[in-house]
Amino acid sequence: MNSPVAPVRLQKLLASAGVGSRRQIEQWIREGRLTVDGRAAQLGERAGTDSDVRLDGRKLQLNPGPGAGAAEALLYYKPIGEVTTRRDPQGRPTVFDRLPAPRSGRWIVVGRLDVNTAGLLLFTTDGAVAHGLMHPSRQIEREYLVRVRGRPAPQTLRRLQQGVLLEDGPAAFDRIVEQRPSEPIAQDSPYGQNTAYRVVLHEGRNREVRRLWEAAGHEVSRLLRIRYGPVALPQDLRPGGWRHLESAVLAALEAAAAPP
Repeated sequence: MNSPVAPVRLQKLLASAGVGSRRQIEQWIREGRLTVDGRAAQLGERAGTDSDVRLDGRKLQLNPGPGAGAAEALLYYKPIGEVTTRRDPQGRPTVFDRLPAPRSGRWIVVGRLDVNTAGLLLFTTDGAVAHGLMHPSRQIEREYLVRVRGRPAPQTLRRLQQGVLLEDGPAAFDRIVEQRPSEPIAQDSPYGQNTAYRVVLHEGRNREVRRLWEAAGHEVSRLLRIRYGPVALPQDLRPGGWRHLESAVLAALEAAAAPP
């Protein structure tokens, strides 16, 4: 039987259990939705894994089950057509459908990919690590292979790296490198009509890669994420496949997620 964890700040306890991000948990506290041992939770509240913590009256599972150990993480090759939510009102398949069950807790997806984007997704059972990997202050690189319609002019590429104003603020690519036509993303189209690039940026706003290219006048015809921070998409992994991360890679992720 696992021993109770000594009391820690409620936000840290619930984030580590995969309930939500620390910011989201703070909002729940302000809204009066969380209780600890029968009373309304307060900002700065401390609780342990043996505390009775409830969200909207529903008791939260905080203590790992038998056999649980350190946090787990895996990478997944998301195919086009899957959504990154646990359930979809339209009945579309989700990225959680193919994943193995973790030893304890639940999988938390690190960032999102839209339904028409394929590639690398990371999952962890550690809510604090997931939150850190997505936080803008960490400036973690995301790398993509992208195919756009037409051939952008050199001044267009410079503009995309200098900065483009989108509806939610300025954005830019850190790097843009044109790819040879033999790259996998460009094999199924004439190179004269589509151009492939490897692009890097350090934030993960909604559909940001697509919106940047559209703002420059080029539609994205295919998009594949190939790296998130220190983790790259294995070349021998097929869409729909997954792999557990080795301890060294997990340690690199935890370091990337740590506060600056």
